[in-house]
Amino acid sequence: MRLALVHDWLNQFGGAERVLEDLHQFFPSAPVYTSIYWPDKMPQSYREWDIRTTWMNRLPGVHRHHQWYFPLYALAFARMNLASAGYDAVLSNKSGFCHGIRAGEMPHLCYCLAPTRYVWEYDSYAARENLPPWLRLALKPVVGALRRWDYAAAQRPNTHFVAISTEIQERIRRYYHRESEIIFPPVDVKRYSVLNHPGDYYLIVSRLIPYKRIDLAVRAFTALGLPLRIAGSGRDRAALEAIAGPNVEFLGYVPDADLCLLLAQCKAFVFPGREDFGIAPLEAQAAGRPVIAFGAGGALDTIIEGETGAFFREQTVEALIAAVTAFDAAAVDPSACRSNAERFSVERFQEEIIAALHSLGVVSG
Repeated sequence: MRLALVHDWLNQFGGAERVLEDLHQFFPSAPVYTSIYWPDKMPQSYREWDIRTTWMNRLPGVHRHHQWYFPLYALAFARMNLASAGYDAVLSNKSGFCHGIRAGEMPHLCYCLAPTRYVWEYDSYAARENLPPWLRLALKPVVGALRRWDYAAAQRPNTHFVAISTEIQERIRRYYHRESEIIFPPVDVKRYSVLNHPGDYYLIVSRLIPYKRIDLAVRAFTALGLPLRIAGSGRDRAALEAIAGPNVEFLGYVPDADLCLLLAQCKAFVFPGREDFGIAPLEAQAAGRPVIAFGAGGALDTIIEGETGAFFREQTVEALIAAVTAFDAAAVDPSACRSNAERFSVERFQEEIIAALHSLGVVSG
């Protein structure tokens, strides 16, 4: 089988890129088509991949400021034609516009991380990014045009959607008027071990950007005076440090090898944002630790309330304080957390992706 993998951009590493790594591991000979690629910001192993970029990769400053060029991604993928490239199928890993690649009549399995957020949820996106009013207004016609293109690209009969969560399945139905099956993203459960005696600190592992709502946790734990450790980096770090009390510790980037122990030793993992899925809470559960999460989005698929964690229902500092105060982490059975995480294993993900391709007639037997 000759397969082409398609990804929106490769200039930062996050959950989407973790999924891409697993897809590439399953299909190591498949080239990866993407809009831009910045080797310096991606894992060293990517330099051994067959990565093929568009003309956008030559635009000035695009690697550091890829958001500035957001109107051009649809054009770049619309011009990328794989219909006559000799592949048996296309597998796109989509959160932006890469599902718009031209595949002709070839089967196209779109693993949809999210319908393009800044197109379909523009007002909330602009508010989170603090865009000035004049810019919000000026971009509206552009966003409207992109929305029409995005919808049209999703209607192609050879494109079959797979959603990463019930949240995304509902959005695919609402925005694209398409049905989809759910295949949850993979978690490398085997990397994590359960410790008998965790520590007393709470933990966040996240990029420090607005929609993650790390500010809620910083304010809540500063008020509570409980130890909170935050692993990760991002443009919000300075602003978060400015509102944090001495009990909140910013660790910056933590290597994967150290992250396993950090997760296993925490009292509980804190997940204050609304995510499309969210790998980090499952990594915490794989290490036997419970999660306190905002009760929306992907967390509803990955956390069993009262068994592997607790939800707070309003995205406010007060609601998070109440949830932390009421939650008894010692009452949670670490083995229950581990068992829940095992439902999302890499092996299960591989089997379900191959089964989805098989259903399209791409893989035999």
